[in-house]
Amino acid sequence: MMFLSTTMAFYNSNNHLESSGMGEPAMALSKTRSSSSRENLQEKYKTGTMPSQKIETGHQDVVHDVAMDYYGKRLATASSDMTIKIVGVSGSSHQQLATLSGHHGPVWQVAWAHPKFGSMIASCSYDGRVIIWKEGSKPDEWIQAHVFTEHKSSVNSIAWAPHELGLCLACGSSDGNISVFTARTDGGWDTTRIDQAHPVGVTSVTWAPALAPGVLVGSGQLDPVQKLASGGCDNTVKVWKLYNGNWKMDCFPALQMHSDWVRDVAWAPNLGLPKSTIASASQDGTAVVWTVAKEGDQWEGKVLNNFNAPVWRVSWSLTGNILAVADGNNNVTLWKEAVDGEWQQVTTVEP
Repeated sequence: MMFLSTTMAFYNSNNHLESSGMGEPAMALSKTRSSSSRENLQEKYKTGTMPSQKIETGHQDVVHDVAMDYYGKRLATASSDMTIKIVGVSGSSHQQLATLSGHHGPVWQVAWAHPKFGSMIASCSYDGRVIIWKEGSKPDEWIQAHVFTEHKSSVNSIAWAPHELGLCLACGSSDGNISVFTARTDGGWDTTRIDQAHPVGVTSVTWAPALAPGVLVGSGQLDPVQKLASGGCDNTVKVWKLYNGNWKMDCFPALQMHSDWVRDVAWAPNLGLPKSTIASASQDGTAVVWTVAKEGDQWEGKVLNNFNAPVWRVSWSLTGNILAVADGNNNVTLWKEAVDGEWQQVTTVEP
């Protein structure tokens, strides 16, 4: 099922929410930006619900993640059966295109690179490896272009940087570390690390928009911003910035409003406006929206809602004004900030 043409909620074939090694269910929200049409969105808001489209993936076990490519034409899915499936999507029809095998454990996440770098997917797994897949010369052929084995425990989250920063992938692991791999022109990769970013485990990573906050109102810098946010098993959200080739923490203290593991973090597109916004989802049943007015100020958090069930994923619309939330009650809801600063639910996605 799609909404805002950017976000997809996904269930396994039995519509059951099941747990992975990190306690994550079969439902996921795609963070891949699609360029598909959004013309029916307002009409769907009026009804209060949005219909879903069920897709048979062919997986033999729980589906943990789903990602739509830039053009909204192909879907990649990750599963406990240790494979990645590529599914072609056109309107209400779909076709299984390829199966990617290479991991030796459950695959937690998949992510499409920006098409300027070619047709490329990253995947991460319980086996501690991150694989970069490139589409081959034959139809629906995928090859392993690179395998990263730097992490010693499960790699739980991956995120491609904004394309303005080059071909760059951040990875968060249960070993507590975050690694950032950047492609070189000679085909190799450079690696930077954030050691013990969350000592008891990193659950999620997300990139800040490359466009600095405030650019459109003349108060921001023109150089691309290199910032990350991460969530962990220490119940915190942390912000990191690249200084002279080294990643340094950029929020003091860490952002603390959750009382249990942070399951997901998502940095909102800012379109050059002054405010930066991050959403976090937690095992404690809450989603929190964090904002900061300008560089150097303190982040402020506001509880979006208490869902009375673990909150697994959060994902922003292209314009950053609507937030999708997936929770353990088998619900996907959309939220929008009102003029008074309060967040209001605008619709529910039908399972």
